[in-house]
Amino acid sequence: MHPGSPCSRCLSHYAHGVKDVTPSTWVVAGGRTFNPGDPLNVPITLASNFRAGTDRGYSRGEGTATWEALEELVGGLEGGRAVAFSSGMAAAAAVLNLLSTGSHIAFPDDCYHGVVALIDEGVEKGRWSSSRFAGADTASCIEAVLSADLVWLDSVSNPLLTVADVPAIALAERKPGGLLVVDNTFATPLNQRPLAFGADIVMHSATKFLGGHSDVLSGVLVAQDPDVVAALADQRHHGGATPGALEAYLVTRGIRTLAVRMRQAQANAIDLADRLQNHSEILRVRYPGLVSHDTYGVAQRVLDGPGAMMSFEIAGPADRATAFCDALRIIVHATSLGAVESSMERRAGTPGQEHLPPTLVRFSVGIEDVDELWGDIVQALEASGSHR
Repeated sequence: MHPGSPCSRCLSHYAHGVKDVTPSTWVVAGGRTFNPGDPLNVPITLASNFRAGTDRGYSRGEGTATWEALEELVGGLEGGRAVAFSSGMAAAAAVLNLLSTGSHIAFPDDCYHGVVALIDEGVEKGRWSSSRFAGADTASCIEAVLSADLVWLDSVSNPLLTVADVPAIALAERKPGGLLVVDNTFATPLNQRPLAFGADIVMHSATKFLGGHSDVLSGVLVAQDPDVVAALADQRHHGGATPGALEAYLVTRGIRTLAVRMRQAQANAIDLADRLQNHSEILRVRYPGLVSHDTYGVAQRVLDGPGAMMSFEIAGPADRATAFCDALRIIVHATSLGAVESSMERRAGTPGQEHLPPTLVRFSVGIEDVDELWGDIVQALEASGSHR
């Protein structure tokens, strides 16, 4: 871990007597109660209404113990107060809804296409204006901060794996009242905590690495400013974007193994990225852990690890990349990411992603045996070779 990293320091937490522990311990110990006789895991509260006499009246607004545990867990990991949502896109929509009509949004050239679609829709309806900047160019990012009411960044971008210099951008002079939002889905709180660098809001699609098992839709926002936290909670309440009790439980259970899952998946990714960049059928590998990566230097400064996501380009036409994905046997050909199973997808075939290199494949590395994963990649390259 790099010196002074927010992830390399111990965490201090505000509840249940667990203090000064590392993230690897907090994912297990956080979000639990410590009263004699309490269940070890917070129960799934299947109730939408509560008896009068407390401040908990209706779960859409006041919540349940199940998703309060999730919020404490993620809030502690990120160093703020968390607000849980029904999905990552619901969380993103809540952030954008904080803006007044006529606001300006700046976001990078490589950004999750769902968020881009949401921003573009607001532009078409006259709600706000927007501009894009080169995410790999820190100077361009800093210039955007000066005039934007909201700057949207990814700690590690999807799908080109550009690493943003969040500390430098956060330190830049901002437009008064301007917000810096960082999607930390790819890095996870184990590899970066953007609030410690000066971000205002951190977002997670908890469907991905936090949940980690391809069995739940969820999103989380984290902030330190009490007014921002309250505004986000209001957006959730008024928009009806509250998480279900079972979904909150599943994400909480997934986070319990986040550290060990990420450790194995990241080790696999480091190994496979090196093998891929040395394979004659692979034109380019984008992975923050490779010296050849555009933002490798930034990654070394702002991340505690290169993560478990990468993308690579296969030699040949676009249909070869599709045939390659179809030929996989262990690795799943699927669109989502961040789960225990490895998955791949040709991203240029996705609506809104046509600008990407035609043979770019996004690779979410799982926790399987690394040699068997490599064997699957090699056989799929051979099987798709006739499409060259």
